[in-house]
This record gives sequence, C-alpha cells and structure tokens, in this order.
Amino acid sequence: MTTYLFPLLLSLLGVAALIPLFMKLAIRLDFVDKPVPDNERKVHREAIPMLASIPMFIVFMLTWFLLGKPEGKEPWFVAAGGLLILAIGTVDDWYKTHHKEFPALPKFVAQMAAAAIAYFGGVVFTGFENPFTHHYVLLPGLLQFILTVVWIFGVTTVINFTDGLDGLAGGLSAISGSTLFVVALAMKQPESALMAAILVGITLGYLRFNRHPAKVFMGDAGATFLGYILGIIAIDGAFKGATLLSLFIPLLALGVPIFDNIYVVIRRFREGKPVYQADAMQIHYRLKGQGLDTKQTVSFIWLVNLCSCMAAIILLLLNA
Repeated sequence: MTTYLFPLLLSLLGVAALIPLFMKLAIRLDFVDKPVPDNERKVHREAIPMLASIPMFIVFMLTWFLLGKPEGKEPWFVAAGGLLILAIGTVDDWYKTHHKEFPALPKFVAQMAAAAIAYFGGVVFTGFENPFTHHYVLLPGLLQFILTVVWIFGVTTVINFTDGLDGLAGGLSAISGSTLFVVALAMKQPESALMAAILVGITLGYLRFNRHPAKVFMGDAGATFLGYILGIIAIDGAFKGATLLSLFIPLLALGVPIFDNIYVVIRRFREGKPVYQADAMQIHYRLKGQGLDTKQTVSFIWLVNLCSCMAAIILLLLNA
C-alpha cells in the first residue's frame, strides 16, 4: 500500500500548493464564475475563480509519468486525449465566465476524439469471460472501438453533469476512484491502481478549496478531465479480463453519476429537450428543491454513491 500512498499524498499536496497560485491568476484574468440572479443552477453569491482544472491536470500527469514511469504509447495517447479535454473545457469555461454558451457540437466532437485517441493508444475493452464455459469472448474490432469510445465519453459526460454543488463532483470522483483502486488491485492491474491513487489525491487536494463554501471551481475542464481518467481506469483495471458478472462492477463504482444521468437523459428526451441543455434535473437540484441545504445534499449523495461502491466491492468478492 505504501507504493500507492506516496503518489496519493504527493498529488494531494501538489494540487493544494498550486491551486492558490491559479486562483490569483484567474482573478487577474477575470476567469471567474460570476453569480447570476434568479438562476437556480448558480447558488454562489460571489465570483469564484475557475482555473483549478489546470493544476489538477499538471499534477496528475507529472506524478503519473515521474513516479509510475509508464511505458509504451498508451500513456502519451492518454495524456494527449486529456490535454484535448482540458483545452475544450477551458474554452467552454471561458465562455461561461462571460455569461455565454459555447456550442455543444465542438465539445461533443472533442470529447469523442479524446476517447478515440485513448482507444488508439491501447485503452480497449476487448471482451469478457463467459461465466459458463470460462472461455474468453473476444468482441469484433468495430464493437471494441464503439464500446470503448462510448464508455469513456459517457463517464466524461456524467461526471461533468454532477458538478453542480460545492464538493459534489470532486467527492464523487474521490469515492469512485477509491473503489476503482481496490478493483484494480484485486484484478492485479498495478498501473490502473496507480492512476486511481493519483486521481484520488488530486481530488482530495481540490476538495480542500472546493468544499462548501467553495473558494475555487474546476469548471467543465476539470470535471470532464476527471471523468475521462475514471473511464480509462475502469477499462484498464476493471473491464480487462472481466467476467460477464464483473462487468457491472464499474457501473456500480460510478453508480450515482451514471444512473442519475440516465434518468436525466430519458426525461429530457421525453420532454423534447436537447440532451446537452443545462437545466436543474440532476438529483442534487431535485434534493435542493425538496428543502435540503448544500451540505446536506452533497453528504446524502456521497453516502448513496458510497453504498453503490460498497456493492461493487461485494460483487468483486463474489466474483473472485
């Protein structure tokens, strides 16, 4: 465990040290999220710096490359996809700081492209073990590509959609990342376990400044980057060599973001609204509407996701 504890602590301290510097830079550049009157999605009352995503990206990549010393082309492709995610998210965040909407199509294309880059780098969901015959079911190449890209894009999107209250997306990512860390260890995937440990570290460092009342936001750039990395960790750590039953483990590890946003997408379709249209349908807004305050809402959702993650661990043990 000490092998992973040091990277976790290093990434935590690195993010905690860099965020104040980027907060000052964000204020100087007017890269701040300004409150909007009568907007139920903007619950803060002061301008909040929005550049926490950059130190999170920098610290994750530096820690991963320097301590993990990953080999081959995969880490470089993952880093390139992450940089693309960060770039398009930062542009989107810049628009938001000026109360403008960045078009959904470029974001969609960039996020799909980032997932494809990871695929061509070697992050691939190849198939699963048949629980009855114990033979490995190798999926056709095209299906491998589709499932891999859709999974990474989907996790990228759902983590971003949960980023609506102080500490929510960061906390959910830390809980899910911790679960995927345990899964990766059990599946004997040390590279994925290291990535998960570093991700938990950067989210905890971020939460030092993002817990209610938040002093900084990571914006779409940070939330989509966390989702992108979580999706990759799940494929390399949980899906690799998985049986049919254990395919449900990553779904449970990311339970609240995935199932809440499936509900939201279905409801938007039924109401004829665009899937990417921002609204207040997510569970955190619905709970706030029922009278819970921010801390109560975030704590409740963390607890639900923790229960879902415990179910994932139980399923992992049953599948051992």
